[in-house]
Amino acid sequence: MKRREFIRLAGIAAASPLSVRAQQPERIRLIAVLGGLREDDPMNQPRLAALFQGLRELGWIEGKNFRFDYRWVTNDADRMLAIVQEMVKLHPDLLLSLNANPPVVAALMRETATIPILFVNTAEPVGEGITPSLSRPIRNVTGLTNFEYAIGGKWMDLLKKAAPNMARAALMFNPDTAPHGFSYVASFESAANFSAVEPNTVLVRNVTEIERALSALGKGNGLVVVNDTFTASKRTDIIALASQYELPAVGGFRYFPDEGLLMSYGPELLGMHRRSASYIDRLLKGESPASLPIEQPTKYDLVINLKTARKLGLDLPQMLLSGADEIIE
Repeated sequence: MKRREFIRLAGIAAASPLSVRAQQPERIRLIAVLGGLREDDPMNQPRLAALFQGLRELGWIEGKNFRFDYRWVTNDADRMLAIVQEMVKLHPDLLLSLNANPPVVAALMRETATIPILFVNTAEPVGEGITPSLSRPIRNVTGLTNFEYAIGGKWMDLLKKAAPNMARAALMFNPDTAPHGFSYVASFESAANFSAVEPNTVLVRNVTEIERALSALGKGNGLVVVNDTFTASKRTDIIALASQYELPAVGGFRYFPDEGLLMSYGPELLGMHRRSASYIDRLLKGESPASLPIEQPTKYDLVINLKTARKLGLDLPQMLLSGADEIIE
């Protein structure tokens, strides 16, 4: 063989392994997703669509460089723990907890100290002991939070403006799925006392208890629905019963007035899910959760269902209406 031909062939042989490696597909990252609602809940679709949009904008395409493995948590504590353990055994690149109550995040943290955990739409992680600091998370967990406990007073103020003749108001939550509900009580009671309204804390664990509490509250009195997976999953019953017993009511997210409650005041959920994509991007690229500050909402939206107000016989003040971000006619 001539020397020139040998050099040419040797060069091809030497380049071949590099060429093969260059053509290898990108590794697909596994993200284990824990959803906070039933799998068939219609609210899942727009939230996941917002998340996928944010991921696409950052170059993450499902099936190309990542895939989701879904689990759907229930309001059963034993089942929740089994699901959490099942997810950790997958050894994913990331544990993503969507619409998660603090107990779910705490359960994930107990099961692993190494797999990155990202929570979205979780209440007051400092107050619930998930982390000692929003700016400096600990260990392997970070995320996006939804409410500060002082908002309990704001919910009460909105109810009083909408229904100035109310004599009583109730703060309602499930203590098993939303133990953080107790932390809203102080600001809620303070605002109620200031407005000469009798405050009540109502604990419910099923629809029967919800109906009993709402029927006892009395026509025209106010209801604050603390958001968590339980009240979200029972929202159809809560809205129907609030209408039946003619109760002005406020929830934390706009799906409540969208489906017939009087109003909501809280952060915009779709934007929160879309922004979580940037955290996923950074965690999958190797950043430590402890280096990513926990994000708090910078804006809360007031949404009012004017049709419901008319059904309740409420003449909402112009000051309240002009402050609304959206009015549902």
